[in-house]
Amino acid sequence: MTSNNPSFNQNKPNQNFIAIAAVIGVILLGVIGYLAYQNSKTSQQLETTMTDLDETQKLKAELETQYNQALTDLEAQKTTNQELNAVIDQQKAELEQQKNKISGLLKNKGSLDKARIEIDNLKSQTSQYLAQIDKLKSENEALAGENATLASEKDQLAANLQSKAAENEELSTTKAKLVSEKDALAEKVTVASAIKMKSVSVVGQKVKGSGKVKDENSAKSVDQIKVCFTTVENEVVKAGSEKFYVRIINPLGETLAIEDMGSGMLTNKKTGEEIRFTKMEEIDYANNEAQSCVVWAPTNASFTKGEYKVEVYNKGFQVGASKLTLK
Repeated sequence: MTSNNPSFNQNKPNQNFIAIAAVIGVILLGVIGYLAYQNSKTSQQLETTMTDLDETQKLKAELETQYNQALTDLEAQKTTNQELNAVIDQQKAELEQQKNKISGLLKNKGSLDKARIEIDNLKSQTSQYLAQIDKLKSENEALAGENATLASEKDQLAANLQSKAAENEELSTTKAKLVSEKDALAEKVTVASAIKMKSVSVVGQKVKGSGKVKDENSAKSVDQIKVCFTTVENEVVKAGSEKFYVRIINPLGETLAIEDMGSGMLTNKKTGEEIRFTKMEEIDYANNEAQSCVVWAPTNASFTKGEYKVEVYNKGFQVGASKLTLK
């Protein structure tokens, strides 16, 4: 049934408006609440982001400070020791690698905790490096001390060797002098022991058919040359066999010598010259005068005119001489 009440009909639109307004109000309250929640969440995220940014900057600054200080500390440890400086440069290169690693972690906010750990490791690594350098320096100082000691000992040894060398040189000089004196004395003794001649005679002889010989001074008639000598007393010489070497030199300056007849070579001790001798005569010497003769009679001998020289040697020294002139 339709109401014809004017008041009722007039209030109905108002009631609808109120209902709609209430719904809209509830919706608005929900939107406002949502927006407030979102705003609060965004604020929290922004605050977290700002906090992370602050922490990142703080860690970057700490990293730079720690890294630069480490480089300064390591550089200050350098010396003139090239090997030690090479170790320090290697350590600096390793620290740079560590810094680059930490810088990479700082770019990712999720790795800040790892970055903090690595920065602490950087500090520890620097301390270890410095301790290693101190150890190396101590070892180098110890080695330097040992080297100084060795150098001192080396210098002392060198001085001792030089002193010994001087002593050895002096001894060598003294020894050479003694040897020279000994040789001179030996030579004197040898000269003194050479048995000199009291007289030396030489004659040309002709051998007759009966075997008899006659002294002759004609070159065409001479068949042989006879040399006789008389020794003097020499108490320096021990009694016993003595060898005397007779050298006959023809007018042309040639030594008469035939090996098959006993000729040979001897050394002139005075000149050192090797000379040929004509014949050797060995006698039994008893420290007193002794006489002996040597005959040079080659087969089919042919003697030339002129002066013949005769030299007699004992122990390498000329001890007598004579001459013969054949016409």
